[in-house]
Amino acid sequence: MTGQAKLWLPLAIFIGLASAFVLGLRKPDDHSIASHMIGVRVPAFALPATDAAISGLSSGDLATGKPHLVNFFASWCVPCAAEAPQLRALAARGAPIVGIALRDRPEDVARYIGRYGNPYQRIGLDQDSRIQIDFGSSGVPETFVVDGKGVIRFQKIGPIADDDIGAVVAALKAAA
Repeated sequence: MTGQAKLWLPLAIFIGLASAFVLGLRKPDDHSIASHMIGVRVPAFALPATDAAISGLSSGDLATGKPHLVNFFASWCVPCAAEAPQLRALAARGAPIVGIALRDRPEDVARYIGRYGNPYQRIGLDQDSRIQIDFGSSGVPETFVVDGKGVIRFQKIGPIADDDIGAVVAALKAAA
């Protein structure tokens, strides 16, 4: 190997490694994440209500023969506030929505509902995120379609946007 080639070899190796690294960081074309919870029965749970005005939530409430949307949210979650109009629109279309408030205080949930509206038929308070973890949820907001037998059929990670409503409604209908 010539002296000049020895000088350029480390630069060529560096450029090759840097290119491989940058290409590995790019976003995949498929933006969906396959959940390992699809087709799995919801975990057994019983969560207390956030206040006396609305009932708490249990796994039995999700196995009533009718599908439900289960929405994990929090009063401190900015994307949750952003998806509130879409949840109200879904509820107005007849979608049965139940909520699980994460690491929250009842008075903060009440203020959140007062400010953004209440699309929920029931709200359970998951203070330690145990039910969130059992559902396979990694953050808020996150929404699941649970069929009438209590089996998870669909998972939407992140806030529901206007263009997601059709897919959520379709998943709810398919779970019926």
